[in-house]
Amino acid sequence: MKLTGKVWKFGNDIDTDLIIPARYLNTSDPAELAKHCMEDADKTWAEKVQKGDIIVAGKNFGCGSSREHAPVAIKAAGVACVIAKDFARIFYRNSFNIGLPIFESEEASLKIAQGDTVEIDADNGVIKNITKNEKYAVKPIPPFMQELVNAGGLIAYGKMKFKIK
Repeated sequence: MKLTGKVWKFGNDIDTDLIIPARYLNTSDPAELAKHCMEDADKTWAEKVQKGDIIVAGKNFGCGSSREHAPVAIKAAGVACVIAKDFARIFYRNSFNIGLPIFESEEASLKIAQGDTVEIDADNGVIKNITKNEKYAVKPIPPFMQELVNAGGLIAYGKMKFKIK
């Protein structure tokens, strides 16, 4: 898997309430959630983000509640993946369950800046910062999690694996 996109940079401890504020949890419609993604961090972010863009953050991304709405909102906003130093455990699993690739790299989370263009080569465990001409190591995605992402998430994987329509 290779992904290339422009970076949106966020800090440490970005919780699920910041990703998708609780006041919008009266819907599970991905398109509606996308309109409010990261709204409390940047009121106009959802209008500016482009399909294929990448979020880079610090430690403990996705902490807080266990709501699946958070990775759904990010994916529906068009974000290709999230890179962070590390992720809250439930957010980590929810991301793969809905088919959102996430990558852990302390070096990348520290050195990549807002607006940089990066390329992730997940198969070889490398993040390349095209803007700065730097490379950072990334923890490989476990093979089963790669299958979930490639299928589009856990439900799609189950339908494919068990030939369910």
